Amino acid sequence: MLKLALLSIWNRRGTIFLTLLTLSISVTLLMGVEKLRHDTKQSFFNTVSGTDLIVGARSGSLPLLLYSVFGIGQPTNNIRWSSYQQIASQEAVAWTIPITLGDSHQGFKVIGTENSFYEHFKFGRQQSLSMAEGHFFDDLFDVVLGAEVARALGYQLDDAVVIAHGLGRGSFAQHQDKPFKVSGILNATGTPIDRNLFISLAAWEAIHIDWRAGTRIPGMNLDADAVKARDLTPKELTAFMVGLQSPMATFHMQRAINTYRTEPLQAILPGVALQELWQVLSIAEKSLLIVSACVIFASLTGMLGILLTSLNERRRELAILRAVGAGPLRIMVLLLSESVFLTLLASALGVGMMYLLVFSFQDWIALEYGVFLTLNGLTPEQVRLLLWIQLAGLITGLIPAIKAYYYTLIDGLTPKI
Repeated sequence: MLKLALLSIWNRRGTIFLTLLTLSISVTLLMGVEKLRHDTKQSFFNTVSGTDLIVGARSGSLPLLLYSVFGIGQPTNNIRWSSYQQIASQEAVAWTIPITLGDSHQGFKVIGTENSFYEHFKFGRQQSLSMAEGHFFDDLFDVVLGAEVARALGYQLDDAVVIAHGLGRGSFAQHQDKPFKVSGILNATGTPIDRNLFISLAAWEAIHIDWRAGTRIPGMNLDADAVKARDLTPKELTAFMVGLQSPMATFHMQRAINTYRTEPLQAILPGVALQELWQVLSIAEKSLLIVSACVIFASLTGMLGILLTSLNERRRELAILRAVGAGPLRIMVLLLSESVFLTLLASALGVGMMYLLVFSFQDWIALEYGVFLTLNGLTPEQVRLLLWIQLAGLITGLIPAIKAYYYTLIDGLTPKI
């Protein structure tokens, strides 16, 4: 029966191909949306762990989380260095990671920080950062690359890197007089860390010491050697992460920072902010799934129409099968086999197309939107969706199969006028 079903499909290959193409594209869309939903969620929740508080200028929990962790958006204001020092010196504080943002290199963001970033930052399930090559900051003009930056730009240790002023991809304001040297390359983390460059806070101050309001100060041009003799203590920060001695102190410290009198600051709990962010995104995610499911339904409806149309054209074929001994049940199984095979083939092609698209566009999506798509196997949710598609295909094929079950030998051999 399987061989007969395949031969029957091949005999109607033109019509079947169009049906298969439509259904495959629908499966690709549904699987792609589910893949995007799953990997987006994983990217969000694996980005930072082990951090008790994130502190920045008062702007709202989601904007602070987005620009400090995901590198999306820009801060409304900076934090005074004196405020950072005062909070970092509290007895309840175990460690801090200062962060300064605002510069870039060929579309990748540059983060000013300290060695505490490498020592204390954790992602995923409390995983620490590790070096694939080299070391973190030793010299003033050392730069450490995320794994994706090194791969995309082809950088190696000791290569020269010139940082651009601002976040624009085509920025003409370059810190060419103070080039950096690649001192280390981080191992891949699957988080936005992979797409960042890291320099020290002193180096950040050094490259901006002769700049004001985004432009170079006229007549002031200090080279790399000259700035080393200057005081390179930072004046401002964008944000900083806090690790506490005890989780019991989290809410007390958060309240103290939120009511800080010297300047308006905000401290957020990363886990709570991530949940809030996902709740906002889940609306769009569910909407996309509904749209994809409607596309699948439309494709299956089209397949049903084609099967019913071809059923009328195949009356003589079915009558001949009945004449050579095939019973009504066998005819029914034949039509069901064709429907199941088409759905299976469309599902396989759809999954293959989905992985091809992920492979082709994962770098671009990561660069543009900060979402890291992986080429891992199918998730349980995706397998469940494929089973539902298969069940829907079986039900779709059941309708013409039941109709064919009641065809008699005379129905197929009697000419219709």
